[in-house]
Amino acid sequence: MLRRPKPTDSESDLLREQEQFLTSGAPSAANVVRRPDKRRGQAGAGDGEQDGEDDGEQRDVVTIEDLPDQLPSLTPAPPKKSRFKASRVTFEAEDAEETLDRHDTHISAVLSRIVEKDTTSTPISLPALTGVAFPKVMHRSETNSQVQMSSVGGKKSIFALHIAAQRIKEGKTPLHCGPEAAQIPGHREQNLPPETSMDTDQSEATNHRPNPISGLRLVSGQGLQGLEGSAETMRIHRENQAKLQAMSQDEILQEQRKLLSQLDPRLVEFVRSHKAQSLPSSASPSKQPQGKCSEGNFPLDNVSRESDSSRAAVLSQNPQEVEMEREEEEEEEDMPPPPPLLVVTEKDLPVKPRKEWLHMNKLEPEKLEWMRDLPAPRKKGTKKAMQARFDFAGTLIPPSEDLPTHLGLHHHGEEPERAGYSLQELFLLSRSQLNQQRSLALGTLAHILSKARAGGYVSVLTGSMMSTLLDAGLIFLLRFALDDGVEGVMSAAVHALKALLVCAEDEECLDCTFSWFSGLASFPMLPSAQEEEDEEDEGLPETMKETAKEKEERKSDHYVARQDVVKGLLKMKLLPRLRYILEVVRPSPRVVQDVLDILTRIARHSSSSAAQVLDCPRLMETVMSEFLSTSWTAPSSPLPPSVYGLPLASAMKLIRVLATSGRHACARLLNSLGVRERLSCLLSAEPSELLLEPAEALRITTEAFRLWAVASAYSQAGKLYIDLYPSLANALQSVHKVLDASHPLWPLQLQRVLALLSLLTQVTHTAGCHQELQAGLVSSQGQECPPPPPVSWGHVTGLQASLVGHLKAFVKNLDDLVQKESSLAVIPAYLTYLQAYYHQLSRQSCFKPVETLQELELLTSEVLLPLLSHHVVQGLMKNLKSSSVVCNVQSCHPGPETTLSLPGLSCPGWRDRPGMVVPSSPFPLLTGLGLLLETITGIHKGLSCKFKGLLLSEHVIGYLRSCSQATPTLSHTRAWMLRHEHHLLYLLLQLAHRLVPVEPEVAKHASLYHQVALVLLPWLLPGSEFLAHELLSTIIFSRDFLSEGHSGGPEAIELGELRLQEETHHHTSPSLQTVGALLREACVQLPSIRGCFLTHLAHLEPSVLTSRDTLLGRNPWIRSLFLPELTGPTMPSDWHFLPLISLYERAGASDGGGLAVEELPHGALQAVSHCLQWLLLLEVWREEALKVIPPVAKLARLSCVFLCSSDMFLERPVQKMTWGLFRLFTRKSRLDSLDLNIPPPGLASFQDLYISVLTQYEAVSFGDRLFGCWVLLPLQRKYSTTMRLAVFGEHVGILRSLGVTLEQLSIPIERFTSPPEDSLPLLHLYFRSLVTGSLKPRWCPVLYVVALSHVNSFIFSQDAAAQKVEAARHSMLRKIYYLADEVLKNHLLLFRLPQRHSELGFDTYDQLPPIRAKRLESVLRLQDHKGD
Repeated sequence: MLRRPKPTDSESDLLREQEQFLTSGAPSAANVVRRPDKRRGQAGAGDGEQDGEDDGEQRDVVTIEDLPDQLPSLTPAPPKKSRFKASRVTFEAEDAEETLDRHDTHISAVLSRIVEKDTTSTPISLPALTGVAFPKVMHRSETNSQVQMSSVGGKKSIFALHIAAQRIKEGKTPLHCGPEAAQIPGHREQNLPPETSMDTDQSEATNHRPNPISGLRLVSGQGLQGLEGSAETMRIHRENQAKLQAMSQDEILQEQRKLLSQLDPRLVEFVRSHKAQSLPSSASPSKQPQGKCSEGNFPLDNVSRESDSSRAAVLSQNPQEVEMEREEEEEEEDMPPPPPLLVVTEKDLPVKPRKEWLHMNKLEPEKLEWMRDLPAPRKKGTKKAMQARFDFAGTLIPPSEDLPTHLGLHHHGEEPERAGYSLQELFLLSRSQLNQQRSLALGTLAHILSKARAGGYVSVLTGSMMSTLLDAGLIFLLRFALDDGVEGVMSAAVHALKALLVCAEDEECLDCTFSWFSGLASFPMLPSAQEEEDEEDEGLPETMKETAKEKEERKSDHYVARQDVVKGLLKMKLLPRLRYILEVVRPSPRVVQDVLDILTRIARHSSSSAAQVLDCPRLMETVMSEFLSTSWTAPSSPLPPSVYGLPLASAMKLIRVLATSGRHACARLLNSLGVRERLSCLLSAEPSELLLEPAEALRITTEAFRLWAVASAYSQAGKLYIDLYPSLANALQSVHKVLDASHPLWPLQLQRVLALLSLLTQVTHTAGCHQELQAGLVSSQGQECPPPPPVSWGHVTGLQASLVGHLKAFVKNLDDLVQKESSLAVIPAYLTYLQAYYHQLSRQSCFKPVETLQELELLTSEVLLPLLSHHVVQGLMKNLKSSSVVCNVQSCHPGPETTLSLPGLSCPGWRDRPGMVVPSSPFPLLTGLGLLLETITGIHKGLSCKFKGLLLSEHVIGYLRSCSQATPTLSHTRAWMLRHEHHLLYLLLQLAHRLVPVEPEVAKHASLYHQVALVLLPWLLPGSEFLAHELLSTIIFSRDFLSEGHSGGPEAIELGELRLQEETHHHTSPSLQTVGALLREACVQLPSIRGCFLTHLAHLEPSVLTSRDTLLGRNPWIRSLFLPELTGPTMPSDWHFLPLISLYERAGASDGGGLAVEELPHGALQAVSHCLQWLLLLEVWREEALKVIPPVAKLARLSCVFLCSSDMFLERPVQKMTWGLFRLFTRKSRLDSLDLNIPPPGLASFQDLYISVLTQYEAVSFGDRLFGCWVLLPLQRKYSTTMRLAVFGEHVGILRSLGVTLEQLSIPIERFTSPPEDSLPLLHLYFRSLVTGSLKPRWCPVLYVVALSHVNSFIFSQDAAAQKVEAARHSMLRKIYYLADEVLKNHLLLFRLPQRHSELGFDTYDQLPPIRAKRLESVLRLQDHKGD
């Protein structure tokens, strides 16, 4: 017995066992039987034409026991068999081992059988020279073993040609050929019309009589006996054709309609599908050109056959679908019919093929398709945004616009018929290997960025273009392109980077406001700070936590660039690359200008970024030596090919912005980098003598004056003033001559004069501090004190008379239409200079009061009053509201695109719309005038009354009213303008502060000025802390501006309360004073209230001092002209609650409100009382000033009265003021606007705060009625159920001490009981508290009535409800009926309505109404039935 093979057997073991099995003659486990081949039509196939074929062929078929003869139903088809296996020669006695060895294709087996051929007897002959290529190129169509192309249906694979050739050799019909075509090659082809072929496509119908078809499409004759099957089918076919030829076209159509109506639609569909399968897949015969043979059919006799080389290919012209965003389906409107099919022949080719060209004798349509004309873009009606495409200038191309191809905007992209490039394609081209493509893509991106910064795509594109590009990695793309070795690509990258970072119009606006009051200072262009949660450092000691520098270094470039574009570029080593470009590459003038503009924008980012520019090795040295040299030759042309060696205005501006970043940076530039010598070189001569183009000479001298003004703002470069004094005097003498409006360079001359006046203003401030510093240096006794500047007061006194004369002349020139614009432009700068002069004069030891007062009176009568009353100035004042940023928040012009990571000023288009910087704006003039008036009225108080007309002006009053009702938003785009408008509002209020006590007409508008002061205070931005301090010290808490306090205001409030009590017939709190008395007491305490708030704002003292130095011109103490980072306003909008909040944070938050009054910080009780008095004043007389604080925020802040201490609310002053505020908050209008469902600012939700109030009430309330009213207020029906569930669930114990009566509660009880409660858990809690005795009328009257009302409404409700709710109703009603407490039972069943003046607080029925009695009876009867 043979053993079974084991897994451990080797190959030799298996071969040995195989040999033993073959020699033993044992039966095999599987038998070989013959199975018919159904595909080949062998025995049993039923195909008559193949009977007896391959009779001698033997097939080896393996059969296994228990295997069914039929294949399973899941098998889709019989297994495929090779058609070539039958032609192979096989022998029955062939050894299997030899067969395996013979077919072994392993390399070792092949090499072992290699035998060298014996060529000793073979003659050697040289190859003959012929004209045939070697090796000879054989075409498939030339081989005899393959069928002709025309007989197998055109282009076929080699395998298909081999199959067709074999079938022809065997005498069979080739595949895809009709049987009639194979048997009757001479038969003429006939084409039936579409009607006879049962095709309903009317577009293929023709008017000509077609020829009969060459063969059948449906009937094949299979199934007929013998060889007559095909002959019978042809007989039937000829009979049908004869009938069709005898019929007219109308009769054929009629019969077709008749057949279609009688036949089964499924059968018709089958016939059509069978026809579609029988036709070639490329095109139907009816669509082929006349005279061309269809695939699978023979050509017509009357048409000469064409060779394959001249056969035309049919190109279907399918319009490309336009790619859509979000891949939504489109609704096409008026779709045009498909265009006719195009035929490409040799005549259509731009280059004619030659016979000598190999493989060029056949047209290949697929490869020629790109040469044909593009289809016109289709217009589509869709609501979805389409993919944006741009031309090379960055202009958006509409999807339906058909542009000519010579523009170069068409390419082989996803939408070849649409002109332009998408952003994805531009990004791809920017990384191309071709230099021209990279330059073209980067240049196009630069134009797109410029238009996006200008807001050119806001109205036509969805989303932000800038944000899309930045998110796509534009920064990294440009940074990589800067490293390109090709100068053209690198220049394009610099230009694109400049377009991304720099906005030229922003710089223009900043330059225009440079000469304004405090115009030298500016906000750093930092993105808004985002708080980051340091989860990794939580729980670590301070010594182990990472420093801010370490955290910044650990961040990736992508993360930093996403938060801050400029910082990300600095992290990617942008500055060394720019230095390399300037120093080594030495590019064209345009690239140099772009690089300097980029460096200027980086310097505006922050002081740290400016420091990095200064610290970059050899960067500033290159700028100074190449673009601010001390000697140069005159350029040969206005546009020189290179700017190296010439002084540039943009380089001087870069130095000026770097100097603005800080005192030390400015000193470093002046002393270490040689800026002082450059200033002396440029300003010692006239602009016409500088060997520069006139416009460039004016620009660079203007920037030199501005840089000098910045240095003077730090009390630096004073020696330069003494050295260049003659040049400055000459420049002042020529002011009127250069400001000729007809001169072509007049705008540049005007900017130069304004820069000169700014310089003189700062030098005057510096000289005014000389005496103070000299005295401080003597008394400092070794302590640190700034040294006195070289410029003293005597160096600047001689300029004042000349400048006053200039001012008089410019005021007179206002009547001249030619000189009016230039006069209006320079007058504010002269007024600012005079303010600086008189402000510093009053502080000098040489100050002569009498002479100065006379001088001021003369100035007022000759200059200021004529200026103020001039019709041109009055006309400017009409534009106050239209030019205001505060008053035009909603109707402002839609600004350009800005991103959080790259803030800007949004100035593009500023000349075309009203604003503060345009020539028609009155803000610079009124600001300069108000600044001077504040100074001279402080010196000569008698002059104040002469300027009351400014405050009483109709335009000023209307402007102030609009400001008092405005709610401006804060952002980088508005902050730089808001700061200047805040200056004007502050100066107008300071003038009102001087006039209200002495001028009755002005005092009539005191409440308006007070309202403006209250709304202005929380608007003030960082850097204006001194203005906030002055407002708090003068106007905010002044009794003169609270005119209601001394004009019968408290008495009017008392009368109103008396009338209200008579109408309602109840007193809310008879033991306390009325609101009128509280207001009267608060007015008396206004000075103490002011002191209280100033004390709580003492933490702002360093900021106030820094702001004071900048605004008052204390130049030696100014550290930087960069204002503090724009993180938000100086004062919070809810600053009125500041004493309460600070006390809660110091005591209540840490100790849970458990501290007694004696344990609180000293003066806490007085501070809380003053805070409540101030709030009461505002709520009664200045409600508009508190509208920025949501009512829920007010309630949350006032809750600190109860949370900050255990007994603070029990103190009588606090009780009185809080009761008064509670009455104001519970008026109908206030209750309607109170929404506790929105979270208060600074809190997650009001519900969380209310839980703290409930806990505090349980702990320390002692049943206080005021605290009880505070707890009841949020339990009104319209507020969240969560708070009511907390009272009746977790804090049910407070129901025993919440003894507020309905009369003491100033909230109508209907707000608690209506509408009926629909929360089933809360109703269960109501019922449980009533039944268990937790809620009783003597303990908690208000909530007792509320619970009765809701339970009564629930149990007797007739509304349809869910089964669960209905079951709860029945259960409660049954339990109430069986209650042992008859009083509670009667209250629950007989409750009617709440009644404030009733003894119980509600009315009851004498007996149950019939409908309720019937309801009760039905519920009880149902229970009895269930019991039975």
